[in-house]
Amino acid sequence: MKEIYQSLGISEPVYRLGEEILQTLAERFARIDETAEYNQLKVIRAMQRHKVSEACLLGTTGYGYNDLGRETLEAVYAEIFGTEDALVRPQITCGTHALALALMSNLRPGDELYSPVGKPYDTLEEVIGIRPSKGSLAEYGITYRQTDLLPDGSFDYDGIRASLNEKTKLVTIQRSKGYQTRPSFSVEKIGELIRFIKGIRPDMICMVDNCYGEFVERIEPTDVGADLVVGSLIKNPGGGLAPIGGYLAGKKECIENAAYRLTSPGLGKEVGASLGILPQFYQGLFLAPTVTASALKSAIFAANLYERHGFSVLPDGSEPRADIIQAVTFGNPDALIAFCEGIQSAAPVDSHVVPEPWDMPGYDAQVIMAAGAFVSGSSIELSADGPLKEPYSVYFQGGLTWPHGKLGILKSFQRLVDKGLVLC
Repeated sequence: MKEIYQSLGISEPVYRLGEEILQTLAERFARIDETAEYNQLKVIRAMQRHKVSEACLLGTTGYGYNDLGRETLEAVYAEIFGTEDALVRPQITCGTHALALALMSNLRPGDELYSPVGKPYDTLEEVIGIRPSKGSLAEYGITYRQTDLLPDGSFDYDGIRASLNEKTKLVTIQRSKGYQTRPSFSVEKIGELIRFIKGIRPDMICMVDNCYGEFVERIEPTDVGADLVVGSLIKNPGGGLAPIGGYLAGKKECIENAAYRLTSPGLGKEVGASLGILPQFYQGLFLAPTVTASALKSAIFAANLYERHGFSVLPDGSEPRADIIQAVTFGNPDALIAFCEGIQSAAPVDSHVVPEPWDMPGYDAQVIMAAGAFVSGSSIELSADGPLKEPYSVYFQGGLTWPHGKLGILKSFQRLVDKGLVLC
């Protein structure tokens, strides 16, 4: 085993370090496998109850009327998330599109969007209008307000109570940390927040950006009161096979509003051909629990390795996980770049390519991204990215298999060693 790692560029000291860390993680990995088993059975049960058949894999063209596979898949998603309805479509291009669709379809001019967890992910700033952009919510007279988290990362309940007003229509809760150094939120914590908000305004729509969080726990935010969850199929629920797409799951009215916005008034969910994409959607969902487990193991391994060498990591090596993202703060742009170079060099696709920072659409600083993936931009596959600005943190996620995730982390650390940025 050591020899094949050495043939891939891993030195003996780095290999030995990895093996030492793995010896401490056996019990943690066993718990992850138990969660994956539970969620795998949950997915199979939903597929069986809704009689997924070979006919569901065929797809449609044109208008897509009477698409059995599309309708059955949405029923399966609704059951898995415990909701009244779901919208799962290849016409939803990415996670940001799914979130914009949810917001633009359920808010009207004069309404207020509110975040009780601080600033949203960078790409949502233009959707909301925090940074001016054509077609933003602000252009349609929808206002925005936020309450920052307390210094310890907890919810500012007094601030939330003071901020909710008669104009507030929809509360958005971002489960994952995004490009921030705050905690990601467990489903339990999200449930506490939703119960507090509903205690003040029972009619409030509570939406959760569920990206990177699906199948990490045995329950989802809709099991604890969320009216709507939103995510991307090239993250956890696509299992690495979905080549595009997004989903919304929640209350029937919220989903109906989104469907009319996605297609057109009067058409809604009745149109939207699935073409030949349904086998990847179904099989990806089937694999998603175990793929997510691999990504979690990779994240925990990374946290423990880099924490041992004095770097600030979030979550730390022993904390419970709420999503698949692992943040490592370097305080040094060269280390951030070296980490991403190491991840790229471990890829099955484009391993020979060297990632460089660039002006990526939707961000306010240059971003470096490492993703030698089968699906372009897929962040359930082994990937890492980060903005080139203080505090120079990298955000690592994915790994369709645990062995690939392990190799990627060792390669990232090896690159730092080779550049003299860390001692082993």
